[in-house]
Amino acid sequence: MTLFSDAFFDGLSSSTHEVGAAETLPPACYTDAAFYEFEKAALFDREWLCVGRVDQVQEPGDFFTTEIVGEPILVTRNRAGEIKAMSSVCQHRAMLVAEGKGNARGFVCPYHHWVYSLNGDLVNAPAMDRTCGFDKKKISLPTFKVEIWLGFIFVNFDADAEPLAPRLKAVEAAIANFDLEAAEALEPMTGQFAWNWKVMFENNNDGYHASKLHRGVLHDFIPSELASFPEAAPGDAGFLRYNGTLHPDASFNPTQKAVLPIFPKLSDEDRGRATFANIPPTLSLVMTSDMVIYLILRPTGPETMAQDTGILVAPGARDSYGFKERLEMIMTSAGQIIAQDMHVDELVQKGLRSRFAIRGRYSWQEGAQVQFNRWLAPRYQAQWARMKGPETPAAPVEAA
Repeated sequence: MTLFSDAFFDGLSSSTHEVGAAETLPPACYTDAAFYEFEKAALFDREWLCVGRVDQVQEPGDFFTTEIVGEPILVTRNRAGEIKAMSSVCQHRAMLVAEGKGNARGFVCPYHHWVYSLNGDLVNAPAMDRTCGFDKKKISLPTFKVEIWLGFIFVNFDADAEPLAPRLKAVEAAIANFDLEAAEALEPMTGQFAWNWKVMFENNNDGYHASKLHRGVLHDFIPSELASFPEAAPGDAGFLRYNGTLHPDASFNPTQKAVLPIFPKLSDEDRGRATFANIPPTLSLVMTSDMVIYLILRPTGPETMAQDTGILVAPGARDSYGFKERLEMIMTSAGQIIAQDMHVDELVQKGLRSRFAIRGRYSWQEGAQVQFNRWLAPRYQAQWARMKGPETPAAPVEAA
């Protein structure tokens, strides 16, 4: 089978069948450099990308920087209180105008001291008075569309992109009782990983492995056989996975029960399960009664990625008795589980490179993978149609 051919992209439809009939994506989708470039155009240039939380830019002048698929992004709150997102690439010689996070009155390029406002407008450019036709009023940092959803900041490189929130109504309704806008956030952590971003996204949503890989006191309260997968509508921008627990208010720590204050609006149904909410291609939420872990996936190459991992807790939880020690209980246990997952992710990526890697089949406990495929495949196929144009097909390329 050749990559970038009608047969290859038509064949992706077999990954979207009912879980009992579907097969996995081709291994080249996780390893091939040309496919990664294709994927950037198909997904990351067009879809809403989570970059962080509004609490990271609480005050005017607050800012943070990030990067997705090689694009440096600057997020700030302007003097009017609006959250702005823009390229951090200076429009003079491509120096980055900001690094890390902080608070600023504007952004000064360290290289030649061009100065940009919090809105990205160029307000000063030293010694440019002899440059023919130079007009600083016509220069600004490229800005992106911004949408806030439940306290998460999303950006879109496509100026014509449709709004995100109307396509997340089902997901939002399912997790409404966590009241994420009011949740308290802890400082996110960033890691770099040597596997494709989809390997991570799939592992985050895989109920099948939980009772096998994670067998033991830290995970036995959330057995794989209690997984369920609500259907997402074709136009939805996200999907869900539930996993029932053996007792209410289960939590990843040696007691198996919530040790932090639970989110106050949760129903009995919410408290009897873990909820996994996903807004591809960048955001996954792992939700238990006393903690929400959010994962922001940021591809850096065909077989590498970065991830920002943050924690949300109930309002007032940080002031509760023994919060630091109780949080440490959860994070120590979660760390052991995450280490198992990451070992698997590393070896899966190695296996995907093998000549013996095939398109496998799914267990019923992998329903979320099919939901993910149903989000991915039509976008891949639409991009292939755009590349081919109305008449001239692109030349086939051998799959890696």
